[in-house]
Amino acid sequence: MKLLERISDFAARYMACIVVFFSALALFFPSGFLWIKPSCFTTLLMTVMFGMGLTLTPGDFALLLRHPRDIFIGCLAQYTIMPLLAFAIARAFDLDDALTVGVILVGTCPGGTASNVITYLSRGNVALSVGMTCASTLLAPVLTPLLTWIFLHETIKIDILSMFLSILQIVILPIVSGFLINHWFGGFSKRAVRVLPLVSVTAIVAIIAAIVAINADRLMSTGLLVLAVVFLHNGCGFALGYLLAVWLKMPLSKKKAVAIEVGMQNSGLAVTLAHTSFNALAMATVPGAIFSIWHNISGSMLANWFARQKDD
Repeated sequence: MKLLERISDFAARYMACIVVFFSALALFFPSGFLWIKPSCFTTLLMTVMFGMGLTLTPGDFALLLRHPRDIFIGCLAQYTIMPLLAFAIARAFDLDDALTVGVILVGTCPGGTASNVITYLSRGNVALSVGMTCASTLLAPVLTPLLTWIFLHETIKIDILSMFLSILQIVILPIVSGFLINHWFGGFSKRAVRVLPLVSVTAIVAIIAAIVAINADRLMSTGLLVLAVVFLHNGCGFALGYLLAVWLKMPLSKKKAVAIEVGMQNSGLAVTLAHTSFNALAMATVPGAIFSIWHNISGSMLANWFARQKDD
């Protein structure tokens, strides 16, 4: 068990490097990763969400009641700034339907759990970060399908009910199950949490590597375009989230949390929804996969810079 815990700590600490390494392998040696079938994506992401649920306590949900204004601001920014940025960037770069769907899905998904770790490394307000992630995740079954329909219904047929049910299955059910197990069987969850980073990193790496391997040829031809779109979307999300917090005169620790929460999306969910709801558009999964790689790198760099900033 001690060995597994050390490996798990290593995986959590160097997740960005691990993701980049296996993504590069999948790009140049795709045959080694094609055994990971897209049909496994839902199960893999459900495992990650279940792990998130195991870490939650009633106190985490109490945060939603203790800091309603700040959490409301974070969620509002999450579900306005990122979808609007995604739509504007897709139009500006004249992306095809498949890539547009992928970028919009990244923009309309809730905040990612990696934002909590990056906020911690940034010396930001972790409680606020956790509260915003919980709130945006709980709102996702309604807002993600609705916003996706708003931005895409004129060009792509959107099945809102199907997306709603998919998010309930992929996100809400596993999180609630993990939360209940943590509440009723705390001893088990305390032991399981020690190796959760290894499980989560393995699942995310498997999804990303599979997407890269399946689309290796297309990435060789359109990779730079997708990278530019992802860089711009993520960077503008960080910047606008921070500027919003500055405008609202939040303390520095909250500025960091809001900026990171807005800029970092649950790209694993975007990839899975692209596969389950837009299966005919193969490249729709690519922006989410690239975002998963990049936001770990950009988040780590931002955390390094934020951590050196002095409090207001």
